[in-house]
Amino acid sequence: MYQQASWMITLLFSVFVILIFASVLLKSGKRVDYGEVQKKGYFIRSVWFVVVFSVMLAATYFTLQDLPFERAEAEETPVDVQVTAIQFGFDVSLDTLKVGDYVAFHVTSKDVNHGFGLYDDQLTIVAQTQAMPEYTNTVYYKFTKPGTYTILCMEYCGMAHHLMKREITVTE
Repeated sequence: MYQQASWMITLLFSVFVILIFASVLLKSGKRVDYGEVQKKGYFIRSVWFVVVFSVMLAATYFTLQDLPFERAEAEETPVDVQVTAIQFGFDVSLDTLKVGDYVAFHVTSKDVNHGFGLYDDQLTIVAQTQAMPEYTNTVYYKFTKPGTYTILCMEYCGMAHHLMKREITVTE
C-alpha cells in the first residue's frame, strides 16, 4: 500500500516538476523587469516551502504511525530467542516454535555488522533489525501461521554473504 502511494506521489511530483520546467522554458525569451520577478519568486519560494513541508510532515505521520512494531502486552511474556550472527551463519538458541508464540529475538554479532531479516514461507519480510558486535537489538514478532521462516542477512558482510541463512520451524 505504501509503495503504491509513494509511486503515485513520485509520479505526480515528477509531472509537476516537468510542467514547471516547460513553463520556464516557454517564458525564457521574454524580457521582464527583475524587481517584479524577484518579488514573485520570493513569494513562490515561501509558498513552495510550506507546501513541501506540509506534504513531508503528512507523509512522515502516515508512514510512521505503525511503528514501533508489535510489543508484548503487559500480561504476555515473550519467548526469548538469542540470535548471534557470525560470518557466515546465524546461531539461534531456539529454532522450533509454535503458532501464537510471541517471540523476542535478541540479536547480536560476534564479528561484523549483519542484518537480521525474518521472512515467512512466501519470502515476505515480517521483522528485521541490525546485528552489531557488542550490542544487542531486540525485535518482537508474534507467529500467527505455521510454516518455515527464514532468517537472511540483510547487510553485505563478506564473500559468502549469500550463504548466510537459517530456518525456523513454526508448528500448530
